[in-house]
Order: sequence, then structure tokens, then C-alpha cells
Amino acid sequence: MEGSNKPKILIADDSEMNRAILQDMLENEYEILEAENGKEAVAKLQQMGSEIALLLLDIVMPEMDGFEVLTMMNKYHWIDDVPVIIISSESSSTYLERAYEAGVTDYISRPFDDLIVHRRVINTILLYAKQKRLMGLVADQILEKEKQSSLMIDILSHIVEFRNGESGLHTRNIHTITELLLRRLGQMSDKYQFSHEEISVISTASALHDIGKIAIPSEILNKPGKLTDEEYAIMKTHSAVGDAMLEQIPFYQDEALVKAAREICRWHHERYDGRGYPDGLRGEQIPISAQIVALADVYDALTSERAYKKAFSHEKAMEMILNGECGAFSEELLGCFRDVADEMRMELKSRADRKGIDQIEVRNITDEILQHKDLTTSERTFRLLEHERAKYAFFASMSNEIQFEYSVDPPMVTVSEWGAQQLGIKEIIMDPLHDEELLRIIGEEGQGELSKKLHATTPENPVIEHTCKLHLGDEVRWYRVICRATWSSDEPAEYMGTIGKAVDVHTEHTRMSDLERRASHDGLTGLLNRSKAEKMIRERLTERPGGNYALFIIDLDYFKTANDQYGHIFGDRVLQHLAEKLQQSVRSGDIVARVGGDEFLIFLEYKDGFEMAVDRIFHTLRGEYEGFRMSVSMGIARTNGDLGDYETLFHCADQALYAAKRGGRGQYKFYEDSMNDTLSAISPIDCDQKATSE
Repeated sequence: MEGSNKPKILIADDSEMNRAILQDMLENEYEILEAENGKEAVAKLQQMGSEIALLLLDIVMPEMDGFEVLTMMNKYHWIDDVPVIIISSESSSTYLERAYEAGVTDYISRPFDDLIVHRRVINTILLYAKQKRLMGLVADQILEKEKQSSLMIDILSHIVEFRNGESGLHTRNIHTITELLLRRLGQMSDKYQFSHEEISVISTASALHDIGKIAIPSEILNKPGKLTDEEYAIMKTHSAVGDAMLEQIPFYQDEALVKAAREICRWHHERYDGRGYPDGLRGEQIPISAQIVALADVYDALTSERAYKKAFSHEKAMEMILNGECGAFSEELLGCFRDVADEMRMELKSRADRKGIDQIEVRNITDEILQHKDLTTSERTFRLLEHERAKYAFFASMSNEIQFEYSVDPPMVTVSEWGAQQLGIKEIIMDPLHDEELLRIIGEEGQGELSKKLHATTPENPVIEHTCKLHLGDEVRWYRVICRATWSSDEPAEYMGTIGKAVDVHTEHTRMSDLERRASHDGLTGLLNRSKAEKMIRERLTERPGGNYALFIIDLDYFKTANDQYGHIFGDRVLQHLAEKLQQSVRSGDIVARVGGDEFLIFLEYKDGFEMAVDRIFHTLRGEYEGFRMSVSMGIARTNGDLGDYETLFHCADQALYAAKRGGRGQYKFYEDSMNDTLSAISPIDCDQKATSE
């Protein structure tokens, strides 16, 4: 072996004889460096750092003794990477205890025994090599779990923000600000001492703070103007709804992540002065996690553009918060906020520019946690991985996916807790290729096809997709399996196993259909929403131009009275009742939509007898509903066989509706030219010029 490739051992001893003896014993296997006093040893450690595999250290030396060298090594954390063996003739218990407390790994007494020196040097170097490898493995596993958690956070964040138009960065920003405030608060106050695990749990849970907004009607959630008192009352229910949603999760109620998420969901709109909601908590009655997320939420809301406001600058947002214009917070928390302001602005920009988990950051956290003296290596590893398991399992349960890992050596399959319950199997299966229960579920043919695809992967193309049948009891269901093969870094690379997920095809299709329906339909009435209806009308006009088309805009008269006299819930039932009447009044191929508020739209192709059909629709929508008099105004525009476009048709119908309402409501009108003086910028259309009233 070349000398430059040998592990380096530094011998620090003021006796040249001792250094020479040790060099003779070790130079065949190791590259020997020498220092004749403590200062030289420190200089070489500073210069070469972790390149040194081992330090053989004498205690009694001039310039700087061995204990002073150990002090420097602890101060600069060199001892974390460089193991130390004491070489000395001193053997008193007090002396040795002091050395071990300073971090030495072993002790060799003089005179030297060749066999003992060799054995202890080899053992120490191997021990530290294994520890470094363990740290790397822990960091890699944390990194992988953090990636999975990050992905699930992104998905959940997108689901929550899907309906209210907030940027996908909102929950990421809340996570970042929450983490910074937790760290600073722990530094400032003896009252709050957060562990890495607690910071990670609370920061991760912050992503779910607004999950209750899923239940808020979109017209309230996205209203560009100020909310009415009734609308604001509905909006405020999202905090309690979010708590209730998490409470109904059948698993993990005792997990710290779920508990923190519930606290944050329910109480992140409480105020320090007691004027918040939903429970009117005051001061330290509010959990600190909810206080911090509330402050983070306010800052991000101020500095982000919303449907109802432009974004404020960082400086303006800071000024407004610190002046008490945007809520009430403790002075201690505001002090932390002031302290991290500059770091927060830079970190938010940095994280917006990069994607995924910062690997260096994860490794730094891992190293720092592993340095805790009060935990053994196995305990540290267990706690870290158990924390990540809890996070991973929580997000896995919410995704409704069977997630699994397979390793070749040892042959083992690990299935997520939710997945194991769905399949009716154990979470850990040893020797899975011969497990009868697993073979019954996937079948020998299915296992063979999946194995064949996995072994056809390469390090460059490790991902495969496979559709197969799974036998669940007496039922057979189709699942879509997505796997990523894992390969060693050797040359040539060796197949090590796979990670993957299995999704029920029917469930996945139903979920996707539900998401598509949410994107295209009004949440209250079930009718198409305006954007989907507009798209369909444009397609109809493009695909079949020149037809006889009509567009109705319908307004429910005196709807505000229903809300004022009977309440908002009754008003919602009135809108649902009108939507049912509309659907009953048209054919299956006609387009019916809720435009917004109490306005609806009908688009249809008509033939002879159109005026009679309009009159029938109009009278169908009138009547009484639970004591409320139903009355509508309608504006109708039609093409009469000429080429038309959506903008013009909608504008004509809108002008006709305006004329009907101005004429006293409770009637319908067809568009005529006299109704509109502002169509010069829009291409003309031959709308029906006959005006008809009730």
C-alpha cells in the first residue's frame, strides 16, 4: 500500500525514544506523524483535521500538556473526528477518570507491549470508522425521510391552498419562520428550551394550520372585497374545523406531531389580549406553538399578494406587526421576531430559490444530535429514526397509499402501518420471497412480473410502474405500483432493494375524479363553476359554429333578505334549491353553472318554440321555499345562427339582465341594441332584438 494512502497516526510525546518505539511498531500499516509537545500536536490537528485517524497522546509534555491538548480538541470539536489514546506510565484512577471525561477512547501504559498497542490502535480506528459510518447512515435515513415528509407537506399544502389561490410557498414560509422563531426563543428564554425533535415537530405541524379552509365555501374564501359579518363568521370556523378533521384521523392521536397540529389548527387565530377565536384564550393560555404560527402567518399574509390586497414590503410588514396593527403578541415573541428579521428575509428568499431538503443542513443536525453525551449511540439512532418514523407514518396514513421498502440483504419487506392494516399482514416480513401470506396476496405470477421489472432497472433508470392484482381476503383489486430500485455505489453497481407505493386503482381514480370535480364545480350547489362553464361554452361555439345558441344570466331577487331574516345557512339552502330547479328545467346536454353569489347561468342550443321554453324555465324558478318568496330576474341573449363569441354573448345577456332588474325585477328580457351603448370594442352579434317581458 502506498504511504500516502495509509491511515495517519499522530504521536504526541516529548520523548524521542517513545516516539521511535511506537513508530517501529506501527509504520508498516500506518503513516506516522510526530509532535514533540502539545503545541505541535495542536498545530497538526488544526492543519490536518479529520485526515488524522488517531492521536497517541502523552500527558506530561512541555509547552502544552496532554490535558490542555484535550481541552483544545473539545473546544474546536476535533475530538468528534479524531479518537485519542493516552500513552502514559501514570495509572491512578483520578488521572484516568479525568482523561476519560475529556473524551479519550483508550489508555496504553508504558512500557509498551507490541501486541496490545497493535490491538488497541486497530480497535479504536475501527470503532471510530463504524461510528462515522453510523452517523452517515443515520443522516442518509433522516435525509430520505425528510424528503418524503417534504413531499407530503407539499402535497397537503397544495390541497389546502388549491381552493383559495395562495401560492404554494405559503406553508413553506410558515414552516421556515416558525423554525427560526422557535430556535431564537429557545436561546432567549429559559422558559422555552426546545429540542431538535420538538422544533422539527412544531415546524412540520405548522403546514396544517389552515387545513380547515377546505370546508369554507370558495366564494367566501376567494372574495376580493371585505367579508360581510355572516361571511366572516363562516370563515372563522376553519380553525375549529381543522382541529376536528385531525381529531377524526383514526391513527396516531398520541403522536407529538398530531397533537401539535391540532393545537396549531385550533388556536393560531387566538390573540394574546384574549380577543381572538375560537375560544378567546388569553396570554400564556395559548400554546406557544400556536402563538408562533400565528405570528408567522400574519407576516407571510402581509408580504404576499392576495385576492383582496397587494403585498407589503418586508419593512412595512415588520413595522405594522411591531406597532400592534395586525394582532396582539407577547413582548418576548415580538423581541424574537425583531431579532430574526434579517435572517428570516434572507432565508425565505433562499428557500424560495431552491427545491427540496438541504442535505448539509440535515447532516449538521444529525451530527449535533449525535454529540449529546447523555445518549448512547443506539439510543440516539433509535430516537432519531423513531421521530422520522412517526412523521412518515402520519403523512403516509393521510395519503391512503400502501408504502413499502424491500431490502435484498437481509431479505426483508417493511410496510407502512396503514398499508399493513389494509393488506392484513405484518409490518415487517422476513424472507418475503417465501412468505405464504404475501405470496397469496400478490400471487406467484404477480411477484415474478414485478421482480423481473425491478431487476431490469439500472442506476440511471431506477423507477418502474406496474399494475397488478392483489387478493385481499375474498376480494381481488387492481393496484398501481410505483417503485424505485436502490443500487450500491460500487463498480459495478449492485441491486440492493427497492422503495415503493401501491395505490388502489379505483380509489385513485375516484380521488382524481373528486379533485377534478372540485376544480370544475361549485362546492355549495354542485353546479359547474364559472371558469369551467366558460371553457365548455367556448368549446361548443368553436366545435359547432353557426348554431342557434342562447345564454341566460339569472339573478335571485331579494336574496339578501333571506340571509338577513333567516341566516346564512338558510340562504345556502335557498341557493341549493334554486340550483335543483335549474337542473330540472334544462336538458342533460345543456350547461348550467353558478356564476357567483346569487347569479346563475344557462347555455343551450334551441330550436322552434324557444320563447315558450324560456317562459317555462322562468316560471319553474318562481314560487316559495320554506316561507321565502322565490323570484328571479333573467337576461337572455342568442346568436340566431350567426357566428358568435362568448364575451359578446355574455355581455349581451348581462345587459338584458340589467334592463330586467331596472324594470322592477321579477321578469325576463331578451337583449336588444338599445340596452347597450358600450359594445363598440366588442365584435357585433345578431342578438334577438325582440324584447319580451312577463
